[in-house]
Amino acid sequence: MKFASIMQGIVENMEKVMVGQSSAARLMVVCLAAGGHVLIEDVPGIGKTTMANALAKSIGVSFNRIQFTPDILPSDITGFSMYNPKTSEFEYRKGGIMSNIVLADEINRTSPKTQASMLEVMEEKQVTVDGITYPVPEPFMVIATQNPVEYMGTYPLPEAQLDRFLMKVTMGYPDREKEVDIIFRFQEDNPLDTLRAVASGEQVIELRNQVRKIHVERDIGDYIVEIVQRTRRVEHILLGCSPRASIYLMRASQALALYMNRDYVIPDDVKSLVFPVLAHRIVLSQEARIRKVTVESALTDIISSVKVPS
Repeated sequence: MKFASIMQGIVENMEKVMVGQSSAARLMVVCLAAGGHVLIEDVPGIGKTTMANALAKSIGVSFNRIQFTPDILPSDITGFSMYNPKTSEFEYRKGGIMSNIVLADEINRTSPKTQASMLEVMEEKQVTVDGITYPVPEPFMVIATQNPVEYMGTYPLPEAQLDRFLMKVTMGYPDREKEVDIIFRFQEDNPLDTLRAVASGEQVIELRNQVRKIHVERDIGDYIVEIVQRTRRVEHILLGCSPRASIYLMRASQALALYMNRDYVIPDDVKSLVFPVLAHRIVLSQEARIRKVTVESALTDIISSVKVPS
């Protein structure tokens, strides 16, 4: 109950800022507990940056925001070595990535070379500068935001980097009633300014350790792998999901089970996470685009065709 209440408390805290985004907030907290990184994609003005800030402020850990622009350099992210004439030695100067929570804002507005500088740190939780490796602080999480690739001035993220995000979360436009609530919530002050932390870094580390102890039956593992492997065999899918996707889908399912105050995973946990965990890893063929086949429809067919374990 302790761990479920921590996760649910973070979601409730985020909802003090975000209106009508309970589902997105829950996915982000599940991703946090699973030890992964999250990519938030949607049109400008929806509240992507606010959502990321709300999660970061709900945890009492260090936080850095990196605003990605076309002229930002890899060294701005990973850091660099500078010669110190007093000691006659090179000293490492930390980059923006050296923080517990890192907001990579509008990550697809920078060049592919700079995007690639985050590959090592997202997977290995370390950066290598001039042959020397520096670990990032724990707990560590990258929250990246991006506008849809159809927008001007954006660079599509390479598949290798997309694969390192445990989830991709979309928020969508609020309905009329919720949008009215939003304008009045922000009428006088920004609720982010008064948001207080409800969890600590030590609790997040405990959460992540507990997630790995959540029981997964062999049948559930087979169910996860079968879904992932079928993405590699569907006619309209040019690039399916890697074994990393299987690991991430299991880990996210464990985190969701913990959020629901269970110590075991059920098939519904897996099914509810298939889209946020797998969709951004799939590349459709040109023929599929011509036939107007979408990633969502392809995944829906896969889920319906795989036998659910009893």
